Amino acid sequence: MSFTAITLEGSKAEQYAQLVDQARGLMHGERDRTANAANLSALVYHALPELNWVGFYFFDGRELVVGPFQGLPACVRIAIGKGVCGTAAATRRTQVVPDVEAFPGHIACDSASRSEVVVPLFKGDTLIGVFDIDSPVLDRFDSDDQQGLEALARAFLDSID
Repeated sequence: MSFTAITLEGSKAEQYAQLVDQARGLMHGERDRTANAANLSALVYHALPELNWVGFYFFDGRELVVGPFQGLPACVRIAIGKGVCGTAAATRRTQVVPDVEAFPGHIACDSASRSEVVVPLFKGDTLIGVFDIDSPVLDRFDSDDQQGLEALARAFLDSID
């Protein structure tokens, strides 16, 4: 199967809507968490500007463990409540961090990262993991990015068993 990315057009919100449609099409009919996480990471990494890491950490019952991603090698394990990823998982709230250096307890996996968004992934009350997006640009992410990335995370959750 061949995949062709579309060129995103319009406002940022419209671009995210197009990206969500593309992600749903890419994951349609596939229920495997790893496969869909890998394809969604690649899609987002190549579709959005000014990113240096896009990927997933999955909860193994004790901590977050790195899953499929695009970017430089990453931290393998993150404790719940630690760093941006662990905080998103513990609080069940998306973390938008304009300057990672100012985030208490930030875990620097890639020293080039300057801003970050982490969306927690829950099915009901069950923690699946987090969707983590980093940028080498300070204050890269705004509310449109948060809403768009949360919509992509929902599409991922809808695609898995």
